[in-house]
Amino acid sequence: MWDTIAYKTLGSEYHMTALIDAKPKHRETVIFSGGITLAIPEIAEPEPETLPPWKRGGD
Repeated sequence: MWDTIAYKTLGSEYHMTALIDAKPKHRETVIFSGGITLAIPEIAEPEPETLPPWKRGGD
């Protein structure tokens, strides 16, 4: 299932949409059978807004 795959590979079920977008051919699949390969996208985690300025990336 998409949410389980997102949790196990990307660390959060909230990344399910990015995972589905990476493999639109299987968008309608609910439970996967064996042998299906999915592209796992790289997800950039946003920086917490609580970091002090010298620890933030950016400009």
